[in-house]
Amino acid sequence: MLVRVDFNVPMEEGRIVDDSRIRAALPTIKDLVERGARVILMTHLGRPDGQVDEAYRTTPLARRLTELLGRQARHLDDCVGPAVEAAVKAMPDGDIILLENVRFHPGETKNDPAFARQLANLGDLYVNDAFGAAHRAHASTAGIAEFLPAVAGLLMEREIKTLGRIMVDPPHPLVAIIGGSKISSKIGVVRSLLKRVDRLCIGGAMACTFFKAKGLEMGRSLVEEDQLEVARSLLTSAGQGSTLVLPLDAVIAADARPGVKVDTVAIDAVPANMKVLDVGPMTVERFLQTCDGAHAIVWNGPLGVYEVPPFDRGTDALAEGLAGSDAETIIGGGDLVAALQKQHLAGRMSFVSTGGGATLEFLEGKILPGIAALRDKTHA
Repeated sequence: MLVRVDFNVPMEEGRIVDDSRIRAALPTIKDLVERGARVILMTHLGRPDGQVDEAYRTTPLARRLTELLGRQARHLDDCVGPAVEAAVKAMPDGDIILLENVRFHPGETKNDPAFARQLANLGDLYVNDAFGAAHRAHASTAGIAEFLPAVAGLLMEREIKTLGRIMVDPPHPLVAIIGGSKISSKIGVVRSLLKRVDRLCIGGAMACTFFKAKGLEMGRSLVEEDQLEVARSLLTSAGQGSTLVLPLDAVIAADARPGVKVDTVAIDAVPANMKVLDVGPMTVERFLQTCDGAHAIVWNGPLGVYEVPPFDRGTDALAEGLAGSDAETIIGGGDLVAALQKQHLAGRMSFVSTGGGATLEFLEGKILPGIAALRDKTHA
C-alpha cells in the first residue's frame, strides 16, 4: 500500500516542534498494518526546491512515527530508484517504510508523469491520507492516481465528510468566524461562506480593511488599500450589519513586539500613530454571543498577532469560550491550530482540520486535485 501522508511538521534544529499531523495519520497506518499490508509512506517536508537538503530529511519523522506506533518504521534514503525498489520488495507483511522527502526530486512539484510512475511502481494500491496537500497537483498527490487504483485514507475521508457537509448541507444556525491578516487571501472563503452561514464574524487585521471601507481611520494598521472596493461589496452583499459581524473594540500598540505599551480602544477611536493588533474583550463577548445557540461554528484564522503576547488574548479568550460550547466546533487549519495547541485547546474542539491552504480552498468551493483524482478512481 503506497500511502501519501502529510508529515510536513514544524521543525527547529532537526527537532519536531508539533507532531499532530503525524498523529492524525496513525489510524490509517494502524488499520493497514493490522490487515497485514506492507505500508510505504510518502511525504514532503518544507520546500527544498527539488534538491537534497539535509535540513529537510524525513529521518526525524520516521523516529517519531516509530515511537508513536510502538513498532519500527524504517527510513529509506530516497523515494525512488533501485535501492528503494529492492527494500520494498523485501518487506514482510505488516512492515512500514517511510520514504525520503518526495520534494528532493523536481518531478514532484512539476507533477512529472515519469516520476509519478516511478512512485507508483512501488505499490499495488494508492491511499491518499494527506488532506493538507490535497490542493497541490503534485506527482505524489495527484499524478500517481493515473497509474494505481486510488482511494482516500481515514483522515482524508473525515476531512471531506466534515468540511463537505458545511459546503453541501450546512447545519443551521451556522456561524463562521474568519480571522487572519489579509482580505485578499480570504475573499473566496468569505464569499462562499456568506451564502451558507447565518452569521459571519470578521477578526484579525483583515477587519481593518472593512472598517477603512466604511470610512473609519485605522491609524498605522495593516489595511489593503487595493481591497477597499471588495470590502465594500462584501459589506453590501452581507446586508449592512445583519450577516457580517465586525469587532467593537481593538487592542492597539505602536508595534507588535514583546513589552510594548498596549491599550484597548473603541474601534472608531484608533489613534493615527497606533496599530490594531488584536480584538478587545467586548469583541470576544460579541462573537461568543453571536455563536450562542448555533448548531455549528466554523473558525478559520486567529483574531490577532497571536505569535506575540499579549496580542494572543483575543484568540485565546474566544477559543476558551467555544471549547465549552454545545455547538459542533470546526477549526479550519493553519495558524489557528498552532494558536489553539499553544493553549492546549485544540483537543476540546469537535474537529480540527489538518489543512491550511487546502482547507481554505475547500471552503471556497474549489476542486482540490488530490481529492478529484480519488473521486475519479473511486467512481470508475
